[in-house]
Amino acid sequence: MDFAPGPIPATEPPHDCPRCPRLVALREELRGEYPDWWNAPVPAFGDPDAWLVIVGLAPGKHGANRTGRPFTGDHAGELMFATLARFGLVEGKYDARPDDGMTLRGAIICNSVKCLPPDNKPVPAEIHACRPFLEGQLAVLKSARVYVALGQIAHQSAVKALGGKLPKARFAHLAEHRLPKGQLLIDSYHCSRYNQNTGRLTAEMFEAVFARALELRDA
Repeated sequence: MDFAPGPIPATEPPHDCPRCPRLVALREELRGEYPDWWNAPVPAFGDPDAWLVIVGLAPGKHGANRTGRPFTGDHAGELMFATLARFGLVEGKYDARPDDGMTLRGAIICNSVKCLPPDNKPVPAEIHACRPFLEGQLAVLKSARVYVALGQIAHQSAVKALGGKLPKARFAHLAEHRLPKGQLLIDSYHCSRYNQNTGRLTAEMFEAVFARALELRDA
């Protein structure tokens, strides 16, 4: 699969990023097993002039790690892009393929960890090693006004990348945090298959996050 640099290429890690030995080992294993998959750090996806930044966790094995585009090709992406479309943030139609022609308007997705972690669970050292890339991406998104963090790890990474302090910004679904430079962060449970199947996150709960983001943008 051809390497795609994403909308803010100067902020991305190299295609063969060596920072996390455990993630490198898994990447090499999957390149041998699935040579036609992406199997590399997944770049950001969306509008470089976005007012809304969505901070995710990490690529899913059969989603972004396979396709090279965040939330593309797995169950989480169905809810993600259906919700963004409902709020006018999608152009085109999501068809679970990176070449489906869909783009985002006013929104961009950045992950806390760029490479697939075993069992979808990065360890603290990996989250820390990847944070400079998230910091670099958030720094160049000059039009961003509102941020949505998907899950506890994304919340912690976003707060730290935006200069906040975790004791003052505790994670909870629909919790709102004003960070030192005036940024507004909204927390959401992650739109993973597990959270959807267990009822921890419903479509209505997820939509409420983005409805609130629009309210904050226009406030």
